[in-house]
Amino acid sequence: MTLSTQYLIGIDCGSTMVKAAVFDIEGKEYATASRKVEHIYQYPDWTENDMNALWRNVCEVVREVIHQSIIDPKDIVSVTCTGHGNGLYLVDGEGNPVRNGIISSDNRARKYIEEWTRNNIPERIMPKTMQNIWSAQPNALLRWLIDNEPETMSRSRYLFMVKDFIRYRLTGEAYMELTDMSGTSLINNGIADYDNEVLEVWGLADWKHLMPPLKKSADICGTITPEAAKQTGLAEGTPVAGGMFDIDACGLAVGMTDETRFCMVAGTWGNNLSISKIPVIDKEMFMTSCYSIDGYYLMLEGSAISAGNLEWFVSQFFQSDKELLRLRGTKENIYDYCSHLVGETQPDDTGIIFLPFLYGNPIHLDAKACLFGLDGRHSKSHVMRAVFEGICFGHRWHSERLFRFRGRPQTIRLTGGAVNSPVWAQMFSDVFQLPIEIPTGTELGCFGAALCGAVAVGIYKTYKEACEKMVTINRRFDPNPQFANVYETKYQRYLKLLDALVPVWNDLKSTCQ
Repeated sequence: MTLSTQYLIGIDCGSTMVKAAVFDIEGKEYATASRKVEHIYQYPDWTENDMNALWRNVCEVVREVIHQSIIDPKDIVSVTCTGHGNGLYLVDGEGNPVRNGIISSDNRARKYIEEWTRNNIPERIMPKTMQNIWSAQPNALLRWLIDNEPETMSRSRYLFMVKDFIRYRLTGEAYMELTDMSGTSLINNGIADYDNEVLEVWGLADWKHLMPPLKKSADICGTITPEAAKQTGLAEGTPVAGGMFDIDACGLAVGMTDETRFCMVAGTWGNNLSISKIPVIDKEMFMTSCYSIDGYYLMLEGSAISAGNLEWFVSQFFQSDKELLRLRGTKENIYDYCSHLVGETQPDDTGIIFLPFLYGNPIHLDAKACLFGLDGRHSKSHVMRAVFEGICFGHRWHSERLFRFRGRPQTIRLTGGAVNSPVWAQMFSDVFQLPIEIPTGTELGCFGAALCGAVAVGIYKTYKEACEKMVTINRRFDPNPQFANVYETKYQRYLKLLDALVPVWNDLKSTCQ
């Protein structure tokens, strides 16, 4: 292996996995490592993690990628973190967690969202926050903690998003970063700064002292401390950039530097993204936040309607298939097997509709997942096709809300677990009737973070220059026109089902949880 003299490390702290990867300054990926984030479900609607275990996982994956890539840590010129947005990570004055971290799928604070919505507070403050609110945002979680865990609040010194907590452990310096904070409803996105009025509407004005100074993605926010160097294998003094919200990292990783690009993330969450110099401030838009590139806003339509639903199906119904693959010694993994099942069918073989609402949805607070249209002739292959298609339809529902404000793109750049399945990538192309481009690389969240690090230390002057040098397209899938009508019919059935089930979902709320 020919060694370069400059390397970049990206760390991605997702809600389910922690990952790290090493890249050179031309974007070549040298090594990756990951660890599962164990969730803690202490009570209904709670989703937490152990913050100290999270830090240990980060240390492990960083040590692993340094070892795998056979590079001298002194040749690593920057370290940059990204991570899931929202949730809540609190530490005391010594930097120790005061409680478990709260993940972005938590729902304990729902009553605050309902109360604020009844009082039209979100609509009144939207010109400043530019987004809808939901129960895992820190505004609602802080209100819940104030009312239910006052001792936690009294012991807290800093409020962080997940990647800001990890950066704090790496550097010992406390900052919040703009792209993450601009998705929390805690700041004024128009001025990209804290705003007393915003905090006051949530009843949080007295807690502003928990919020560290704001930094931008490419700001240097400290260097690796001696203790962090010992635990991670990084060189003491290595610069650490501000980092970014994981949706921004994915946007950079696909080269989204102007309005012509459209990014779709089919992972645990389904995120659909575009950027513009003019923000969309509309109650029909899920979220508008500040993008990593100065002067641009990022518009997001997304929810947990994506590949996390497939993961649930696999864990619940495919354990015997997984074991059979292991016994056969085949290189095919269980997700390859699922793609193979889908490939055995054609789009017009079945009219089954799957609603991908296992982990919440954007339609109705009490909507649940379902398979509709099953009969005795249907096989496992038919059901798996419906699951794949339902997730595509969930992305289409979100994307069409974005298209109203920007028009349809010429291509979609797709990231996330779905890109590992050519069958699924082709299905996305056929459902949207648009070309799907797959960027090179396996860990694009880490890559977007590392690309930011290259800008932070001055290897590239701008994000546009960095993307032109580092981002490449690996595969392209063009739509098959013969399936356009089939998928249009199915998608319209999907929409009709959403409307028809509202009374049933209302009934479910009153009878069972």
